[in-house]
Amino acid sequence: MTRSHTVRIHDRQRHHHYTVEVPENRYILQSAENQGVNLPFACRNGACTTCAVRVLSGELYQPEAMGLSPDLRDRGYALLCVSYPRSDVDVETQDEDEVYELQFGRYFGKGKVRFGLPLEDD
Repeated sequence: MTRSHTVRIHDRQRHHHYTVEVPENRYILQSAENQGVNLPFACRNGACTTCAVRVLSGELYQPEAMGLSPDLRDRGYALLCVSYPRSDVDVETQDEDEVYELQFGRYFGKGKVRFGLPLEDD
């Protein structure tokens, strides 16, 4: 029998709190949707930051979260579309643009970019 965990989600944008039960072998987003919870998402494969959350407590496993850098994962960010609970978890949704800026802001918006690196103004 697969263990389940309680996942508490604070949807900051919609000012809602949800509590769902999620088996360890199921993605949190999919399980939440199956329980009637409407959360933000886009790609469903861990490549964007639309479903990004900040983990407030608990442990998640997210091996397919290619849309988050290791640094952001270490700082407590996760993608619900590819996250499995490993304990009871408390998370809060994040603004997609804020997470994108945290991850890529050092590369974009700082002048010309060539081969992924900012260049001095010509």
